[in-house]
Amino acid sequence: MVRISQPKSFFYKGGSKAVLLLHSFTSNTVDVKKLGSFLNREGYTCFAPLYKGHGQSAEQLLLSTPSDWWKSTEEGYNFLKSEGYQHIAVIGVSLGGLLALNVGQKMNVTGIVTMSVPYKGEVYSLKKRVLYYAENYMQLQGKEKQEISEELNQLAAYSTNSLLQFMELIDSTMEGLSQLEKPISILYGELDEPLYRDSAKYIYAKASSSHKRIKGYLNSKHLMTLGPDRDIIHRDILTFLEELEW
Repeated sequence: MVRISQPKSFFYKGGSKAVLLLHSFTSNTVDVKKLGSFLNREGYTCFAPLYKGHGQSAEQLLLSTPSDWWKSTEEGYNFLKSEGYQHIAVIGVSLGGLLALNVGQKMNVTGIVTMSVPYKGEVYSLKKRVLYYAENYMQLQGKEKQEISEELNQLAAYSTNSLLQFMELIDSTMEGLSQLEKPISILYGELDEPLYRDSAKYIYAKASSSHKRIKGYLNSKHLMTLGPDRDIIHRDILTFLEELEW
């Protein structure tokens, strides 16, 4: 059996301006590590929490819930506060973008950046994503095809409670957009599913902020932070952060 190194939260200490970085569903902090390194070189302090259940087996992922992921996010925000950072911006991709919108609705932030955020979804597509993650994870563990097939069948029978709660998180986040008055930058990939372009436009239209922008990236799919446009995205995010009133 191959031992898989477990991903971790990361903290890059910089100046007095802090950024909370939030990764995507079924993934880990690698999603935002390059962005964090870039922003840190530009003088920003960056912290990226690893959500409970993520970076482990698919079983552990399904046993965790959106409440757990939100708690990890909240703890990340409070960690920066405990370190003395009074001014915090939040940046998230996919699920991380949803959580970033929640942070913007419930906490005091300087600004918000979202990438590849869904404004609706379905349990089937979420379950499919978990199974895809599970298959890749088992392959990395060095398991045989037959064993993987049997375990995927067992996993398919798991409760979908956490995924149903994920759907509820999407709905409640979208309902709260009218409360969002902080500056916001909404990014999406032109090569991603059309849902995400529609979602970006929806968030832009519903957010109450007077300082908001929206932009699509021609060469980007869903995980924009690791795609071919990432250097442009890094610079655009930096430009947005530099415009904020810290």
